[in-house]
Amino acid sequence: MLSEKLLAAINDQIEHELFSSNLYLAMAVYFEAQSLPGFAQWMRVQSDEERAHALKFVDYVNDVGGRVKVHAISEPPSEWSSPLDVFENVLRHEQKVTSLIYTLYEIALKDKDYAAQSMLKWFIDEQVEEEKNASLIVEQLKMLVDPRGIILHLDHRFGKRGAD
Repeated sequence: MLSEKLLAAINDQIEHELFSSNLYLAMAVYFEAQSLPGFAQWMRVQSDEERAHALKFVDYVNDVGGRVKVHAISEPPSEWSSPLDVFENVLRHEQKVTSLIYTLYEIALKDKDYAAQSMLKWFIDEQVEEEKNASLIVEQLKMLVDPRGIILHLDHRFGKRGAD
């Protein structure tokens, strides 16, 4: 059984995951408006993944007999100055999510909730991948000499995400 503290923190995390989904959808819409459909596709896939993360938490709470409380989701930003600005925001956001997951894990440790620790291990591993991907894209965008040409190349590459 989940402690009240861990249950409340997981319910908050569900809200954060759904916000992340909306944030990435807003970024996809931004890229569509910038005529960058590949970047938009990358963000749509990311948005779907974040929603799946929220549902993973929902399923876990239900599986252990807890009660999910669905919170209101804040409106995400909708404008950025460049693809680099978008991905710098993605990286900062993923770093914040990582810290939130670590906080959940710390609560589970204090509660000696081994089932929650096991479930949260998956999220910890996932955050390593999320931060790595965002960091790599930020670094690649920073290396651009002629942003217009390479952005179109990267846009094409990102457009293949999820099409395999």
